[in-house]
Amino acid sequence: QVQMVESGGGLVQAGGSLRLSCAASGLTFSSYTMGWFRQSPGKERDFVAAIRWSGGDTYSADSVKSRFTISSDNAKNTMYLQIDSLEPADTAVYYCAARFGILSSGSLSLRNMYPFWGQGTQVTVSS
Repeated sequence: QVQMVESGGGLVQAGGSLRLSCAASGLTFSSYTMGWFRQSPGKERDFVAAIRWSGGDTYSADSVKSRFTISSDNAKNTMYLQIDSLEPADTAVYYCAARFGILSSGSLSLRNMYPFWGQGTQVTVSS
């Protein structure tokens, strides 16, 4: 049974940094594509970043590429999202997601391609 638990969210001032974690169980990173998504109130859940091939390949949305870094620690079955230079627009619930198998580059950002989700962690950025 695949389970994922996010942590590391909180309230932070604009310009600050956070590192979100996603601890996964019931899966082996090398066989999965892992992703981060975020959802602001009243908006759709948007793609942020993805990692595959046990961290050998990463992909980030253009809108966050310069400030967000996805990584993983395969020994700990944990994925991370480092967020720097936080902006109020980054305020959202951040979710980690997983899918067995290696998604193509064109499918990484599609949330319906990920059947497994964590419960989310809230990030609030004050101005």
